[in-house]
Amino acid sequence: MSLHRLWVLVVAAVFAEAAAYHRPPPRENLDLSLPEDFDPTTPQQVHVSLVGKDRMRISWITNGHTPATVHYGTSSGKQDYSATGTVTSYEHLNYTSGEIHDVIIGPLDPSTEYYYRFATSSADKYSFKTPPAKFPIKFAISGDLGQTGWTKTTLEHISKSNYDVFLLPGDLSYADTVQPLWDSFGRLVEPLASKRPWMVTQGNHDSENITAIPTTFIAYNARWRMPFDESGSSSNLYYSFEVSGVHVIMLGSYTDFRLGSNQYNWLESDLKKVDRNQTPWLVVLIHAPWYNSNYAHQGEIQSVGMMESMEGLLYKARVDVVFAGHVHAYERFNRVYNHKANNCGPVHITIGDGGNLHGLASNYTEPQPTISAFREASFGHGQFEVVNASHAKWSWHRNDDDVSVHADSVPVISLVFDPACKTIET
Repeated sequence: MSLHRLWVLVVAAVFAEAAAYHRPPPRENLDLSLPEDFDPTTPQQVHVSLVGKDRMRISWITNGHTPATVHYGTSSGKQDYSATGTVTSYEHLNYTSGEIHDVIIGPLDPSTEYYYRFATSSADKYSFKTPPAKFPIKFAISGDLGQTGWTKTTLEHISKSNYDVFLLPGDLSYADTVQPLWDSFGRLVEPLASKRPWMVTQGNHDSENITAIPTTFIAYNARWRMPFDESGSSSNLYYSFEVSGVHVIMLGSYTDFRLGSNQYNWLESDLKKVDRNQTPWLVVLIHAPWYNSNYAHQGEIQSVGMMESMEGLLYKARVDVVFAGHVHAYERFNRVYNHKANNCGPVHITIGDGGNLHGLASNYTEPQPTISAFREASFGHGQFEVVNASHAKWSWHRNDDDVSVHADSVPVISLVFDPACKTIET
């Protein structure tokens, strides 16, 4: 080998190393404990969620007894309306939760800033903005959040994205059986979750799942009530909602999904009710991904079994995009069905990289499958901006040394506008 060629190879290697993305290690959990003199009647862990087309649920916790009353209005310092809801609590082993307040307010106008306060306060400390009634609408999406320094960075990036609704495909607090971690998680996300609706589904780390107490998702169901009953579901673990021309289905990877199960029958019924003239976009969220070229979480029944049971329903309904978490990395697949490229199948996107304590899943199978379009193990979040009835844009923004880096993007066209997908293939 000539000296010149050797020098070229050395320089190329140096530049390749300099340009390579250095994946960050996990960061420790944040300290979000309350001060000892914290007023037990002060609301905390405030978050809002959608209920129907023009209502919002406001949820919060207090350590002491307070009424479940919200005063709200469209002017700062003046609340012309009020609503009263419910107060509940739960016990788990030697832990007793604070008082969990749930109040539904409305009807509300679209694209409007509302100011609200609680019965124990005379000042409107909080406000939220309702989503638009029509396109465009922007969703921010990130799964497996946890409560580490990387979570904090992800939330900071999301807060700057000017999103309308946040979607979380499971694994919120990483509390597992440690109930106070649900409280610290609620305090961590309150600055965002109190300003925009957060719509979530459950993951494996949201379940208590211990032999002594067979009931699972005790804290999740008590703290993060979603509009399941409004969509005809009998369980808070799966439901659907519509917003601004988008029908969103949140499925439960950790409740029965087999053929003939309550969830399967509900999904089949819900898909039949979708009017693609009114909601041309159809989006599904799960926790355990059906398509995954990462070595992590291969072959799990929540992925393989759920896919075998439900993929046909989603394909026949012409679902546009399926978002998943669980794998602590990012991966975007081309449109796919039954393990093969299919222009009438959904785009599958794994985005379980919000910032969890367990770190990243950095080992991918080689070679990269042809159906896998982009994959990278790093923390971050995604933005799904639905521009109009036919076109949307997906973009993924990784955390690179705390700076948001736009690392992947692709245009998405709704399948109802593809003439080749009008006829269902058998």
